[in-house]
Amino acid sequence: MSTAKAANTENRVMTGADIIVKSLVDHGVDVLFAYPGGCSMPLHQALTRYGDSIRTILPRHEQGGAFAAQGYARSTGRVGVVLATSGPGATNLVTAIADAKLDSIPMVCLTAQVPTRAIGSDAFQETPMVEVCRGITKHHYLVTDIRELPRVMKEAFHIASSGRPGPVLVDLPKDVQLSDVTSDLDLDPPMNLPGYEAAPPPVASETIRQLTAAIRLARRPMIYAGGGIILGNASEELNEFINKTGIPTVTTVMGIGAVPPDNENSMDWLGMHGAAYANYAVRDCDLLIALGVRFDDRVTGKVEAFAKDAKIIHVDIDGSELNKNKEAHIPVRGDVKQVLNALNKTVTKCDIEPWREHCKELKAKYPFKYDTEFDGILQQHAIRTLSDITADMDAQISVGVGQHQMWAAQFYRFRRPRTWHSSSGLGTMGFGLPCAMGIQAALPDSLVIDIDGDGSFQMNVQELATCFCEELPVKVFLLNNQHLGMVVQWEDRFMDRNRAHTYLGPISHNEASGNSDAERFSYATERYPDFVKIAQGYGCGAATVRKKADLEGAIREMIAHPGPYVLDVEVPYQEHVLPMIPGGMTVDDMILQ
Repeated sequence: MSTAKAANTENRVMTGADIIVKSLVDHGVDVLFAYPGGCSMPLHQALTRYGDSIRTILPRHEQGGAFAAQGYARSTGRVGVVLATSGPGATNLVTAIADAKLDSIPMVCLTAQVPTRAIGSDAFQETPMVEVCRGITKHHYLVTDIRELPRVMKEAFHIASSGRPGPVLVDLPKDVQLSDVTSDLDLDPPMNLPGYEAAPPPVASETIRQLTAAIRLARRPMIYAGGGIILGNASEELNEFINKTGIPTVTTVMGIGAVPPDNENSMDWLGMHGAAYANYAVRDCDLLIALGVRFDDRVTGKVEAFAKDAKIIHVDIDGSELNKNKEAHIPVRGDVKQVLNALNKTVTKCDIEPWREHCKELKAKYPFKYDTEFDGILQQHAIRTLSDITADMDAQISVGVGQHQMWAAQFYRFRRPRTWHSSSGLGTMGFGLPCAMGIQAALPDSLVIDIDGDGSFQMNVQELATCFCEELPVKVFLLNNQHLGMVVQWEDRFMDRNRAHTYLGPISHNEASGNSDAERFSYATERYPDFVKIAQGYGCGAATVRKKADLEGAIREMIAHPGPYVLDVEVPYQEHVLPMIPGGMTVDDMILQ
């Protein structure tokens, strides 16, 4: 039916809205997140004519729709698409666009715009979206001629998904959507992208020989793998490289899932709250093989002291990242998958047994740990229990931002790429639930769980309505500590435990402000708000769990529920994410307890 509709559209006069929607169909878009408004109505009307080809999901906030598009893209590797109307609808996408830019997520963001004759007049619901988003998109368009639409849409998908992926904005005036052309318009025109290189040329064989020689000479090599491995679908090649060479490997937060945690060479992830053993190993190495990373400040701390005794190889598809934050001895612009394929033909087992033993000793000496004797439910225990229960399930995990995000990275065991979904570069609270919503739409047969904190969760809690109404059975594993936990941790460590607007309950509570002397927030204390009632009000299943003995049963009940579900896990707030390297400091300043 959908094919016939598409064919009929080609044989009649087409509106700009028809051309845009047909382009989405032709680019394989099967899910679209879209919130309508005055200037985007022509597009929504056109979408009703393609209902069998594209599932249009109505979020309850445009930001939720954009994060859902990210969830779709992060879990599948395909381009996520979001549509919003002009003015406030469009500006509500901005945070998610910036988020996608920093994490290199392929997205096409369609924004309706006021008619071309009104642009620049401060018309009702007008915002200059190209100017607003100039610094946070990979590319952007304002389309003023209907005949440009097929080319622009083709270029938008190409740019978003090629090279280093990223978000592309297409701003669409209402009159361009409503105008029409006859069917002689070329709907598959050539692209016009002078100077744009979709992918770098293959890395020269001489460079591969140079890399191989450096690896052979090293006595304390480390692999440092990032989100580029996931985005470049190079996890298989990376694991072959690790197994062939025997080189210990750390990942970034974005790289979690690229290396199975039970690989004997896995040293898990490094950085501010990463494994102490990972950070120490990088400090001690003599060769750092950086693959698809950007030497982010949350990894390096004091950048000049990071891996200061090591020779550095840096491979990245984006040449602007090379030597940007950390100078590399061998900078290589290239597709990390192609480079690893080439290296796997030349490398052999490294003669580094003393180094491997040193790394094993570090791992044994500095494990992730927590107080297993606490009689309530600690966040770390809750996540580890969830991980154990879901180990053999097809589970997808999204997170909000804060302590729970770091504990999820520490205590949930991610065995496959594209199963861990985190706002990493921008650190956007409110990310977890709508991201999970997009994952569930993309992967309807997967178990999708949002591990969230009560602060993050409330920033996009309205998307519970979308989950219920659109039949997306997302599970929310809510670690409810009544506080902005990560900010509290900094207050405790560096600000004499002075509470400054980090308590999320009524201001009459004695923990709401001033110096705190509480060791742990009692898990028996009444919580605000009542998340079970909120979830049930949206039509979702919900329960609260307070006792450690009840946790496993509550998790299994959550998983078994046929629709969306919120499990409110009451946890203490006086709990810190450790280890911790304070901002701008070095691994030698790491706080371990």
